Order: sequence, then structure tokens, then C-alpha cells
Amino acid sequence: MSHGRRSALLDQLEPRRTGSPQQVILDELRRVILDGGVPPGTPIPLAEVAALFGVSPIPVREALKTLVGENLVAHRPNAGYVVAQLTRRELAEIYLVRGVLESAALRAAIETATQDDVVAARGAHAALEALQTDWDPRSYHRESRHFHLALIIPCRMQRLLRMFESAWNVTEPFQPMRWLEPSARELLHGEHTAMLEAFVARDGDALLDVAARHHQRLESVIAVLPERAGLLADPDGEDI
Repeated sequence: MSHGRRSALLDQLEPRRTGSPQQVILDELRRVILDGGVPPGTPIPLAEVAALFGVSPIPVREALKTLVGENLVAHRPNAGYVVAQLTRRELAEIYLVRGVLESAALRAAIETATQDDVVAARGAHAALEALQTDWDPRSYHRESRHFHLALIIPCRMQRLLRMFESAWNVTEPFQPMRWLEPSARELLHGEHTAMLEAFVARDGDALLDVAARHHQRLESVIAVLPERAGLLADPDGEDI
């Protein structure tokens, strides 16, 4: 971080004094990163985070090590910690993994979903629908995640669900929807609607088909993320 410049991350942290300092700091850093308000490459000044929480640097460093293991934070020698960046190719690979995991979960979920699961999916879709006229990229990303989870949670396969959430977490700081034109957003939302309809109808083939098209569209979004956004790592640099 350049001398004299305050990291944008510090302004979004909400220090709490209850619980294990390391766990509190870990939870709060993860929350801010996944909320999409601090883009990849944002510095995480260890000493300033420690001062904000009123602790020594040790619990902050341990929390950051955990986030490095989750691929949400990267450590750069002689430069400190930053919100992790990916190359365009790495980001595309994570989206591919997300798609494969989601397809497996959907295939199982369509067989085991209850009426309560259908109600939850309808509610998650309604939240997305409201954001079509009151557009906010961060809110849309958050509600999109809730919608996709509502469709796959009925699979009841906890290991698969954890892997899916882990992959989604890595992509969340990039917030690609903020770069889309309204027409492209409408197409993506139309696919959300088609996914819900197939889920409610218990039509597994239709659900998997539209989910595959949805992921192909997401991959096309990643392919044209603007370099000027500063989100992507140098493809010739070191991978996280």
C-alpha cells in the first residue's frame, strides 16, 4: 500500500470485542471480502487491522493465513497481504469448477426437494426479481448466490455443498455483474427464471440444460472482463 493511503478495507470492517480475537477477525475479514466492497488487489494492512481491533498482530496474521488457504487473500513478499487476484484463465477455471459441482448437486436436488425447498427457491428468485428494477451489483451478487444455493441445498450432500461454496467464494470478490449491460443482465435473469420453473416442475433434464447454458454465459462474461478494472492478476505473475 502506498504511504499515506488508507486501505478501503479498513473502512468496512466492524470491530467486535466478543469471542476469540482470531475468529472475530477472520469472520469479519471474510465477510468484507465476500461482500464485494473491496476488489481483488486491495491491500490488507496487518498492523492497522490489529490496531482497529485492539489486538497484537498475531491473531490478524493467523486469520490472514487461514484466508490465504481459502484463496481469498494472497501474500506478496515484501508487499504484505492483499485481497487475492486471479488471472483471467484461473477465474475461468474456477467458474468451470462451479458449474460442474452445481450440475452434480442439481441432479440430486431435483429428486429430493421438498415443498419447503420450493418455497425457499421461489423466495430467493423473488429477491432477484426485485433487483431488476432497483439495480445494485453487490446486492445482486449476494441474492444470486442465495438463489443458486436454494436450488442445490436440497441435494443434502454436505461435502459437495461445501466444495461449491468454497469455489463460489473465490469468485465473489470479482463482482463481474457490475460490468454487464442491462440487456445481458436480463438474459442471465431469464435463465434464473427458467431454472426455477424447471426446479418447481421437477424437470431434471430442463434444469440441467438451462444451468449449462447459464454457466456458458457466465464464462463469456469472464472472458470480456475489462483489463482496466484492475481485478485480474498478470498472467505472467505468480499464481496464488
